[in-house]
Amino acid sequence: MAACGGTGPGGGSGGSGGAVTVFAAASLTDSFTRIGRDFEAANPGTAVVFNFAGSSALATQIDQGAPADVFAAAAPTPMDTVTRAGNADGEPAVFVRNQLVIAVAPGNPAGVRGLADLARPGLKVALCAEQVPCGAAARRVLDAASVTLTPVTLEQDVRGALAKVRLGEVDAALVYRTDARAAAAEVAAVEFAESAGAVNDYLIVVLADAPHPDGARAFVAYVRSAPARAVLAGAGFQSP
Repeated sequence: MAACGGTGPGGGSGGSGGAVTVFAAASLTDSFTRIGRDFEAANPGTAVVFNFAGSSALATQIDQGAPADVFAAAAPTPMDTVTRAGNADGEPAVFVRNQLVIAVAPGNPAGVRGLADLARPGLKVALCAEQVPCGAAARRVLDAASVTLTPVTLEQDVRGALAKVRLGEVDAALVYRTDARAAAAEVAAVEFAESAGAVNDYLIVVLADAPHPDGARAFVAYVRSAPARAVLAGAGFQSP
C-alpha cells in the first residue's frame, strides 16, 4: 500500500480514528496520490493510505474481507462484484471516464498509425488481461474492428502493460490515455477512432464495513469536488 501521509494528532481521520484506506485502480495512481495529499491538507489531522492495483484484483480482496474504506474501480464489472456481495454502502457513483490509446516508443519507430497496425507480423504487443478493465476494453475494440492479434504478454494492470513499452520489451500496448499522458517523457500515444466504442466508466463507493466511515464519506465527497475534478481533468480523464 502507498501512504499519502501520516496520521495527525490522535491518529484522526474524519473524526473516526486511523487512516482512510482507499483501494483504487492502478490507472488512478498519479491523480489519486495528488488528490490524497490535497484532501489531507484540506482536512488537518486526516490521513489517506492507498492500495493501487487492477480493479478485479482489488474487488476480490474486498470480497475476501480485506479492510478498506473506499473502492474506486476502472469499470462497472469489478464494482458490480463488490455490490452484489453486499460490500458497498450505497450506490456507486461514476466520477470520471477514460479511453484507450496505443502507447509506443518515442518517435513511434514501429510506425503504428492505427489499431489495425497492431496485427502486423512481427510487431510485439502488450495487452492487459481480459479480466481487468483495460483488457476488457481492449478486447471490445479489437473485436468490434475485427482485428486479430496475439499479444506477447497479458498484464494484470495497465501500468504493467505500459511498463513493457517504457522498457522496450514490446513495440506497442493498449493503455489508457491518462497513463500514456503521465509517461509522456518515455512513450508516445497514438489515438485511434475505435477507442470511442469502449470508454470506461470509473466508479467510487464507500464500503459497507469501512473501518472509518466518516473519513471514507469525506474522501468520496472530495473526489467529486471541483478541486479534485480539476486534477483528474488535468490528467486526461473525461467528465461523466
